[in-house]
Amino acid sequence: MNGYRDGFVIKVPGSSANLGPGFDSIGMAVNKYVTLFVNHADEWKFTSVPPLSIKKEENILYTVCQELQKLWNVKAPTAHVLTMSDIPLARGLGSSAAAIVGAIEIMNVLCEKNLSPDEKLQLAARFEGHADNVAASLYGGLVVSTYQNKKWEYVKLPVEELEMVAVIPEFEAKTKESRGLLPDRLSFGDAVTGSSHANVMIGAFLLKKWDLVGKMMESDIFHEPYRQKLFPDFVELKECAGKAGAFGVTISGAGPTVICFCEKGKGRNVVNTLSSEFPQHKVELLQVSKAGSEVHSNHLCKVSSI
Repeated sequence: MNGYRDGFVIKVPGSSANLGPGFDSIGMAVNKYVTLFVNHADEWKFTSVPPLSIKKEENILYTVCQELQKLWNVKAPTAHVLTMSDIPLARGLGSSAAAIVGAIEIMNVLCEKNLSPDEKLQLAARFEGHADNVAASLYGGLVVSTYQNKKWEYVKLPVEELEMVAVIPEFEAKTKESRGLLPDRLSFGDAVTGSSHANVMIGAFLLKKWDLVGKMMESDIFHEPYRQKLFPDFVELKECAGKAGAFGVTISGAGPTVICFCEKGKGRNVVNTLSSEFPQHKVELLQVSKAGSEVHSNHLCKVSSI
């Protein structure tokens, strides 16, 4: 921990993946964060505020830290990691991806690896299984990724003048179970159609043609038709959000959270409308997190007594 002898703080944004047709490829960082306070300790210790009833061995942070020691064949200095997060668990807002990125940042400091941003992505995608959420958490903004020749490639794109409204239900949706709803195969024609929708959506994002973004976003054939059952109010919510000012509505990642995309300044009306019409769900206004994961030295982050 050379240079961080008084501890360090890591801040990682959550994310919304897919954005409709960009299945396992497109991710957007959002302004909900996991913050990790890391300090020297005699043994590995993981605590959280508020407390989570989870065993250390089942903690993603601990698991990734241990796996990286094996991968690098090193023994890292032990640390106490205090987690504070406003990313809801198992709701499709990238909580596990943010944790994976956070663990890589922890080990990068503890083991003095000086990893490049690209090296961090390759590791994060290895643990996550795909790069959409982890790339957004690492780099911030809108990131498009793909896997080719045993390497993840990515492009970060500028994204301005939009807001998001997240409709977050109380129930969870595990990614593994959500993937179980998807078909094993698509026809060649369907694959061509689906990928062309994603291509046009990205072009429309760059040109700020919001109506076209929404049209492509809502024409997904890869996953959304199969996952709508995760959110029984989905069809009604989409119609209501559109009337209130959203230009596109889609399932966030594996769900069950639904994300409504709006032009800047229109999000608050969508929040008010959906909060009134769907009081059983939590409705929040989100912004794009332009910054990705950050690591800061902080002599005030001692947490040994917590």
